[in-house]
Amino acid sequence: MTAVFADLHTHTTASDGQYTPTELVGLAKAAGIQALAITDHDTIAGVDEAMEAGKALGLRVIRGVELSAREYPNFHILGYEFRSGESALSRLCERFREGRDNRKYKIIDFLREKGAGIDLSEVEELAGGEIIARPHFAQVLVRHGYVSTGRDAFERYLDTPEFRQKVTRFKADARTCVEDIHAAGGKASLAHPYQMELPDEELEALVRQLADWGLDAIECYYPKYSVEQQQFYLKLAEQYRLHQTGGSDFHGEKVKPDVKLAALSLSLDWLMSGKV
Repeated sequence: MTAVFADLHTHTTASDGQYTPTELVGLAKAAGIQALAITDHDTIAGVDEAMEAGKALGLRVIRGVELSAREYPNFHILGYEFRSGESALSRLCERFREGRDNRKYKIIDFLREKGAGIDLSEVEELAGGEIIARPHFAQVLVRHGYVSTGRDAFERYLDTPEFRQKVTRFKADARTCVEDIHAAGGKASLAHPYQMELPDEELEALVRQLADWGLDAIECYYPKYSVEQQQFYLKLAEQYRLHQTGGSDFHGEKVKPDVKLAALSLSLDWLMSGKV
């Protein structure tokens, strides 16, 4: 098996990242990365630009997306190497876009209820793209002094139990996420399992179910994993015959100051079909 230096989990301005797809590809090339997946939240809008930039720089860019599953908080399915054009996946992403667009008004109302009144137009201007996500609201909250950091914005406002109860948006069930990725010719991987905060037994049962639905891989390498978490995910991958993916979850230093691009040694033969 051929190993390459890869980062299979990154975000651009097409969702909630700091850098445009072209800029991110340039940063990845400078970091010695050979294969980069653009996995914006619930959108594939930045993929084509990134692929063109990759061709110009001699960097392999992998079509990617990070879909939000509804069964648990922070339950995400990564999709890779799906085809371009109209598909069940592209239609699903359009439903996600509409859901996020509707949610932005709920977030503004929630923040005003909490005494943190900000202007939606300022958030939209900051976001720039078609996806308006919580990190955009967090940056504006920091800008106006309601919180000191983006993390503080999430802990105080944007990721509390009350917020999750009151501020909802469309999310697909996990089986639909996996099947729509497959229907578009792609592969599906479970992202950062620890973020769901499930006991090991429940997580294993979930992985077993996902594998039955066709899950291809688990994100076994991620900068915030403990040694014990990584070992458990590697065990699950082996037990359920899943491939191993890994990535930084890079958004840019303004969004996630402590997360840098990662050049992980990964075997991608199963994903790239000999293209790398």
